[in-house]
Amino acid sequence: MASEKLQLLQKAILGGNIPQLVLNTISYALDLRSSDIHIEPLENTVRVRYRVDGVCRKIVEYPTNIHPAVVSRIKIMSNLKIDEQRIPQDGRSTVTTRDGREMDLRVSTLPTVNGEKIVMRIQDKSREIPDLPGLGLQGNSLKFIEESIQSPNGIILNTGPTGSGKTTTLYSCLNRLNKVDVNIMTIEDPVEIQVDGLNQSQVHPDINYTFAFGMRTGLRQDPDIIMVGEIRDKETVDTAIEASLTGHLVFSTVHTNSAVETLTRIDNMGVQPFLMASTIECIIAQRLVRRVCEHCKVEDPDVDPHLKEHIKKVAEDIHPGEGLDPALIENLTFYKGQGCEQCDNTGYKGRTGLYEVMKMNNKLRKAILRRADTLEIEDIAMKSGMVTLEQAGVIQALKGQTSIDEVYRVARKMED
Repeated sequence: MASEKLQLLQKAILGGNIPQLVLNTISYALDLRSSDIHIEPLENTVRVRYRVDGVCRKIVEYPTNIHPAVVSRIKIMSNLKIDEQRIPQDGRSTVTTRDGREMDLRVSTLPTVNGEKIVMRIQDKSREIPDLPGLGLQGNSLKFIEESIQSPNGIILNTGPTGSGKTTTLYSCLNRLNKVDVNIMTIEDPVEIQVDGLNQSQVHPDINYTFAFGMRTGLRQDPDIIMVGEIRDKETVDTAIEASLTGHLVFSTVHTNSAVETLTRIDNMGVQPFLMASTIECIIAQRLVRRVCEHCKVEDPDVDPHLKEHIKKVAEDIHPGEGLDPALIENLTFYKGQGCEQCDNTGYKGRTGLYEVMKMNNKLRKAILRRADTLEIEDIAMKSGMVTLEQAGVIQALKGQTSIDEVYRVARKMED
């Protein structure tokens, strides 16, 4: 089916049929479960790449002479200025595929030396939000999040790079809380997934409707739970703290590398330690790794012996409450995909999350109050049951969910 779509795309390129070319590019991207489409003019050709499961993959090329027509077609679809080629533009478009799926496309153009580059971010409106265990949460991490979201007030922060699934995790938490007797409000940029029962609002910074302003005015809407897209500045974090102190449960995201580093980041924003200790309920750090394809999964005999030694140490440090089978640590067997038709010969199909969840307790609060360094706080958190991103990756790799290469592509190696 997918190869048929690729042939249709190649046929549209050969025939110079621009509307068909654009439609087939989007349609084929959906079949491959892509998150982004990159249309990049190079010196002698134009390259089309898809980001599938977090990794870019080259799909086709087409001649440079038809590129201006392709750009114009996409600009018309997303209400952008056709004659403006000197500055970047942003727009959006809704596309309905032949099989009736409705998509939101966020389109971004960028002038480059070879012409305009276009990136289309695909948002599938019909996509179901998985429940927490379906995201890859297990053991203590799942238990800590489940306990935290039942708190009457406090701040739950989710951190990770762009495209690591933070918004999906927060929506999954909100889905559990989405009951008739609770008023939930979200302030986002943009609203990525529309959910019945939530009051979702989109910020417009150009008319001064920012996250902080949205939150301050949102408190007059009598909410029980507020989700703010991102904490970027002192004003937003102050408003989030205020909301939490006045009895609201606040969800938000920040950009840091680990759960513990989030505390440093908030400290740098000028928040007093006593406020951090009294309001932060839980910090989640996450990454996405590709799953090994179930159809062509084989044992991986080529794992470096030094790396195996390191992994053994990492696995032995995992909190006993995680319930990892000692036999898995003893045998240290890893898996990889050979590549087959099901996974497009990549060896991977789909993605799962790695989670590091730090739930606040009194020992951690004391450490924050005396401004302890990140290493000490991490040590206390691990003794309290936190699993680091690297440990979460090792658990998934030992269970055959992902490969060890994938784990170290996204997680930092702990020092021996």
